[in-house]
Amino acid sequence: MAALAGARRQAPGIVIGRPLGIPVYVSPYWFLIAALFVTFYANSLKGSVHGSATRYVVAAAFVILLYLSVLIHELSHCVVARAFSLPVRRILLYPLGGFSEIDQEPQTPAREFLVSGAGPLLSLVLAALGYGAIVAFGPAGIPRILIDQLILANVLVGIFNLLPGLPLDGGRMLRAGVWKITGKPGTGTIAAAWAGRVLAVALLAVPFAFILRNGNSNGTNVANVLWLGVIAAFIWVGAGQSIRVTRVRERLPGLQARRLARRAIPIPASLPLAEAIRRADAAQARALVIVDHQDTPIAIVNETAVIATPEQRRPWIEAGSLARTLDPSLVLPADLSGMELIEAVRRAPASEYLLVEPSGQVFGVLATSDLDHAFAGT
Repeated sequence: MAALAGARRQAPGIVIGRPLGIPVYVSPYWFLIAALFVTFYANSLKGSVHGSATRYVVAAAFVILLYLSVLIHELSHCVVARAFSLPVRRILLYPLGGFSEIDQEPQTPAREFLVSGAGPLLSLVLAALGYGAIVAFGPAGIPRILIDQLILANVLVGIFNLLPGLPLDGGRMLRAGVWKITGKPGTGTIAAAWAGRVLAVALLAVPFAFILRNGNSNGTNVANVLWLGVIAAFIWVGAGQSIRVTRVRERLPGLQARRLARRAIPIPASLPLAEAIRRADAAQARALVIVDHQDTPIAIVNETAVIATPEQRRPWIEAGSLARTLDPSLVLPADLSGMELIEAVRRAPASEYLLVEPSGQVFGVLATSDLDHAFAGT
């Protein structure tokens, strides 16, 4: 929760374009993995492409076309999402594929199914178009090699993403089905996430079971097993994140600013810290608000700074020296709750916020630490 409520969103990578107005980011790790892909694929072309430089050019072209296919896959999700008035934040391309960051969940199970299914469908359409190009034009040489590999890649991407487990598209389609049956999107997410975990275990168990049964006499490629392990870890982590997000959403209704507020007392900035603490204890308050000569709140005393101040120094330190000036973003309506409260805190990270009534009267102080504890269910 601390990361959710107290940190600003950081850019996920490098922007490489804005197709349809959607920013596309490339993960910094993508360049490393892309270079490895180019190297491995160039080595596999020794029997079909002559010349070392040519092999690397062909391999680089294939990797670029492959990730272009991934980008088109993700854009299809975004186009369908926008058709249902769902805001799309960005697309992220990372070493294992891509991710469309859509700010809202689809409104119905049917829309969830359509948004999720658009990507695999378009991947299979791209594979079909590649096959159609071969039939229509009969390319040979390097063009044929690239088209064959793109057909295979898009078929694998399409079919793999249809597997029924989160975070894959097929998992979201399964979620839509369970949501439709139960009427509860959270139940659909949990079911699809556990299906994803089962899928991750299966991806590891199947090749190892094959090795245990038949040995390695058939030349089983250890690299392939390791690659499956990376994919399985990705699916397991993604499924776990889906479960955690669902648990978070279940807690959101209980996050109410009024219920979490600390009672606060107004004090002048020049008041000694020791006396300010004494007044707060007498009033059974847990927060100190600095006011000006017109009793207008202008700052909040930082609890962490107070705790860090040795007791013997408190009579000689003015409370105002440990306060943070109240920017407008740190003054929140006392009626905020749920995601609106989370978003308000996320927009202006701080340790304390002033809560006010619709009339402008001070209601209390919201401490981020209290919000964190409530969010974690502690």
